[in-house]
Amino acid sequence: MNILLLGSGGREHALAWKIRQSKKCNSLFIAPGNPGTASCGTNVALSPNDFDSIASFCKEKQIEMIVVGPEDPLVNGIYDFIKSNSETSHIVVVGPSKQGALLEGSKAYAKAFMQRHSIPTASYKEFTKENYNEGVEYIRAHSLPIVLKADGLAGGKGVVIASTHKEALETFSSMILSSQFGAAGDKVVIEQFLTGVELSVFALTNGEQFVVLPEAKDYKRIGEGDTGPNTGGMGAVSPVPFADDKFRGKVLSQVVEPTIKGLREEGIVYKGFVFFGLIKVNDEPFVIEYNCRMGDPETEVVMPRLDSDLIDLFLAMEQGSLDQEMIKTDSRAAATVVVVSGGYPGEYEKGKKVNGMDRSWGSDTLPFYAGIQLKGNDLVTSGGRVLAITSYGTGLQDAVDKSLKEIEHIQFEKMNFRKDIGYEFR
Repeated sequence: MNILLLGSGGREHALAWKIRQSKKCNSLFIAPGNPGTASCGTNVALSPNDFDSIASFCKEKQIEMIVVGPEDPLVNGIYDFIKSNSETSHIVVVGPSKQGALLEGSKAYAKAFMQRHSIPTASYKEFTKENYNEGVEYIRAHSLPIVLKADGLAGGKGVVIASTHKEALETFSSMILSSQFGAAGDKVVIEQFLTGVELSVFALTNGEQFVVLPEAKDYKRIGEGDTGPNTGGMGAVSPVPFADDKFRGKVLSQVVEPTIKGLREEGIVYKGFVFFGLIKVNDEPFVIEYNCRMGDPETEVVMPRLDSDLIDLFLAMEQGSLDQEMIKTDSRAAATVVVVSGGYPGEYEKGKKVNGMDRSWGSDTLPFYAGIQLKGNDLVTSGGRVLAITSYGTGLQDAVDKSLKEIEHIQFEKMNFRKDIGYEFR
């Protein structure tokens, strides 16, 4: 098959690495890709949100499958665009319809969906400019800490856990009155803070059947010990030790199955990944959020642990035979440590030369490129999260140690990373 993968981050490098392993993959194109994905296929200078150019490219290169990495094109309706064009409607699109992508595109929509289908989640209310004063009173009367979420997409930075009413009110004002996140913050979801430990669960579904991939846990805070502001993710581990068979059974019966049943009952077209952001509270799973694609950096530990052929899974999704697929998983642990630019997730400088990448890596280590580009003959930083270094290990401690050892050989000005990924389990 000729396959087009959309995106340019560490997630897409991991997906490209996995797709390339399939015997069914003839030509792989990545738009726009990065220097890492170039080793798996051909990078193409196309924006994932330029649907017209993507459709033209698909016709020119006889693309038979589009795999959508990031959320933006899904929320913007790429599935509907490709399927509504008679010249591209035959293409398998791995990603939900625009309506399905609302599960990530609108926090309020997702919370209402969970309520309709009795899926466990934190209690909440939503507010806009129209009932802003009511929101202020709601915050003042709410127990602490309190969670505020910009309703729309905010690059992973639209969630604030406020420990004081003053902080919560300032955040509420910044989101709604000062448009901190633009239109994404026109509506704000305020919800109960749940105490527990988080994990990510991933399902591939066609809206009727599904398979569950290896679970992961990521680390959002910039600082060690989970301190400081939220980022897009500083690392991840898989498997998650506390997610035993009993807990996974609860996730399946209380979260995954009701979600897929809800999609079917509401007639929502959904052919792709569902990311369940969960929290374990007193041995019970609660949904923090849905995403309509694989997570980043979780993809960088999930794909290495997936022994099944990814293209076979995508074809089974399309053909309605997912219920006949058995997920094969590597028994080894995997750990990803993300190397970021100094100052991230705040302001940071780009264009810093990255040294130490052109060498022999450990046999158990996979370097995934993220915010990095080729400038002449040099690799330079181009984003906040620069690299995701993933290693296999006999256990999580071993896997993390291997990634940290490999990072010792990487240098760029002001680089930063967490040394304590997986600290609860080590």
